[in-house]
Amino acid sequence: MKRRILGTAAIAITVVAVLSIGTYVLMNSRTHQIAGRLVHRVDTDRKVVALTFDDGPTDRTPDILETLAAQHVPATFYLVGRDLAAHREQGARIAAAGHEIGNHSYTHRRLVFVTPATVAAEVERTDAEIARTGYRGPVTFRPPYGKKLVTLPRYLSRNDRTTVMWDVESDSTGGAGTDAIVSGTVNRVRPGSIILLHAMYQPAAVAAIPRIITELRSRGYDFVTVSQLIAGPKPAGM
Repeated sequence: MKRRILGTAAIAITVVAVLSIGTYVLMNSRTHQIAGRLVHRVDTDRKVVALTFDDGPTDRTPDILETLAAQHVPATFYLVGRDLAAHREQGARIAAAGHEIGNHSYTHRRLVFVTPATVAAEVERTDAEIARTGYRGPVTFRPPYGKKLVTLPRYLSRNDRTTVMWDVESDSTGGAGTDAIVSGTVNRVRPGSIILLHAMYQPAAVAAIPRIITELRSRGYDFVTVSQLIAGPKPAGM
């Protein structure tokens, strides 16, 4: 009897461990989710990349916009709703400059193990703030911290929203210097890459932007927004 109980307990522990590991892997996956469309990179032979910025807007927004304007580069900004509410003039500047704006939730909380109502509020409140900027283009969604599990993907799928992750990120620790961000980015880029930078909060990432652009252009790359990257090239005559 004791041996049987121990065997049952071992099986139960194994099942729990497997489920826990599976949940963790799915929650953090950049390439898969349980429902809806997820894009972390576009499979293409064309040398095009999408430059994206997470969080904000903040007081560093004008510096980023100035750099992008000087280089004639379009970008995609995944903005946080409460930051947009606090810096509406900066959000309006992003929209007026012609960049794409994506939804990065309202509070930047981890949207796992939460209710459908919480997910809906986080997305829809941010949608409303994005609309106030004057932006009228496509709005994709990027999960805070890249984490998603069940409720968020189901909501996005039911509302025909694309989840956008990334395949190149060189400033996630916050301690990387400009040289490391530049080299870590340009050496990982492939055709169709989606580059993530946290320049709203990291001065080293701001300084890296023009160098990344210059280096990738020297390697033959062009820059597009996330939605342009997903859509692919237009047919001739379009």
